[in-house]
Amino acid sequence: MERVPGEPEISIVSTMYRSRPFLERFLAECLKALADIKCTHFEILLVNDGSPDDSLTYLLERRLDIPQLVAVDLSRNFGHHHAIQAGLRHARGDLIFLIDCDLEVSPVVLAEFHRKLRESDCDMVFGYQEARKGGRFEQISGGLFWKGFNFLSDVKIPYNIVTERIMTRRFVDALLQMGDRNLFLAGMMSWTGFNQIGLPVIKKQREGASSYTLMRRIGLMVNAVSSFSAQPLIWLFNIGVTITLLSFLFVFYLILRKLVFDDALVGFTSVMVLITLSLGILTTAIGIVGIYLGKVFNQVQSRPTYIVKDVYR
Repeated sequence: MERVPGEPEISIVSTMYRSRPFLERFLAECLKALADIKCTHFEILLVNDGSPDDSLTYLLERRLDIPQLVAVDLSRNFGHHHAIQAGLRHARGDLIFLIDCDLEVSPVVLAEFHRKLRESDCDMVFGYQEARKGGRFEQISGGLFWKGFNFLSDVKIPYNIVTERIMTRRFVDALLQMGDRNLFLAGMMSWTGFNQIGLPVIKKQREGASSYTLMRRIGLMVNAVSSFSAQPLIWLFNIGVTITLLSFLFVFYLILRKLVFDDALVGFTSVMVLITLSLGILTTAIGIVGIYLGKVFNQVQSRPTYIVKDVYR
């Protein structure tokens, strides 16, 4: 697709939430990365995801010396994936480079992503870690997340992918056509298709505490699987059928003992175990069905996934 005159060649897109300590260096490295690839027509677009600090104020001040800086201010905090979606929708570049602004991955990697995209003639180059950063718990939990997702989901995603990726305009346009309101962007991007290729990156340890707590990671896992697969419901049905058959066999066994050996109906402990097991499975089943019903409820409500308060260009 030919570039529209006046539109930027590249849009660097990121989100802000408690990001003020990183912004000065992030913007400086973005400008250096753009200079490295000799790009003069660009925009740096940051989405303020209801950040409680003065990130937006600082960004508006920097627009005086960086006129290509764009700020999209959301009405409140909608979450990382929703803020990314807002950034992609407002980006105008032929190429869109998505990156977190916490400097775990430096913006200077743009040159490698850009070169890889041109050499491979693909529609997206995504970053991934060959070895996960962080302590033992972070490495194990992160690995289990991707393995668990791929095991439970119909959509397969490369292990240890990161936010950083460069995409063509047609890929982003296709991605934005999806009407999902339960967002899991890594899965959506894999589902979209096109030619995709990976590029290994090294993530540094973030300065300060991450906003992704253990509970948020578990919530992301539940949202990711329930948004892209009905396998838990299928497994739940299979488990229910198996337990029902086993229960009938156990009842048949008890009746047979009564008829053949004239025994009293024995097995109080076994019966109580079966009742407890059935109650636990029933409660879990109701919870799983409830999660999927909640997804359907959110989808049919047709509420926007985010609300933009102001756009500063």
